[in-house]
Amino acid sequence: MHYSIENINKERLPSHIAVIMDGNGRWAKKMGRSRIFGHQQGIKTVRKMVEAAAETGIKYLTLFTFSTENWQRPPKEITALMGLLSKTIKGELTSLLKNNIRLNVIGDYGRLPDAVKKEIDEAMFKTQNNTGLTLIMAISYSAKWDIVNTTKKIALLVSDNKLQIQDVNEELFTKMLSTGIYPFPELLIRTSGEYRLSNFLLWELAYTEMFFSRKNWPEFEKEDFYEALINYQKRERRFGKVSEQLN
Repeated sequence: MHYSIENINKERLPSHIAVIMDGNGRWAKKMGRSRIFGHQQGIKTVRKMVEAAAETGIKYLTLFTFSTENWQRPPKEITALMGLLSKTIKGELTSLLKNNIRLNVIGDYGRLPDAVKKEIDEAMFKTQNNTGLTLIMAISYSAKWDIVNTTKKIALLVSDNKLQIQDVNEELFTKMLSTGIYPFPELLIRTSGEYRLSNFLLWELAYTEMFFSRKNWPEFEKEDFYEALINYQKRERRFGKVSEQLN
């Protein structure tokens, strides 16, 4: 079946889509190329997906770009990835401005190289007033890190008598996460045929619909993105209720 933007019901769009971009290295190995080549090709897919999300009318798109666990990879690959990330953000700034896209970043910011932070800071500052798609890059991010970090912040407020323990609830916890200013993702897309969350947005994905593609990230096309959206629109989101309650 062919999927296109014309098949999508604009009245039932998710406001926020999260993506685990998996399979760059495996795709490159299959092609007889280096892992870095796979990451370079993966950036081309990022451009396509950001374009598709903006054209469709999605408000927020979160991309799992680099996890805290990825710091365990070989130093040579990490250096190459950070260089590629810095170069890409700098190179895409003009396109972000042209297309009214705002860039934000979540993650353990302090672990990033200064050169990467410099490009991120500049891009976020220059796009901060854009009102179209908000592109959120999860860099040096893990959900467990975010949850523990948020717990520490709340504990410190309680210790300093700036917050009462009885006032700590799900709503407060959600607001204090690094993702607290964004709505929860309604749809998660993961590529490469893997069926796990890999420590990504564990709190935020509690009731998120999930779409898994067997394609590796460099093979993922706009049509696949549209398929995920159409698949999402066919589902009934009950949040613990029964169908009759929704109707």
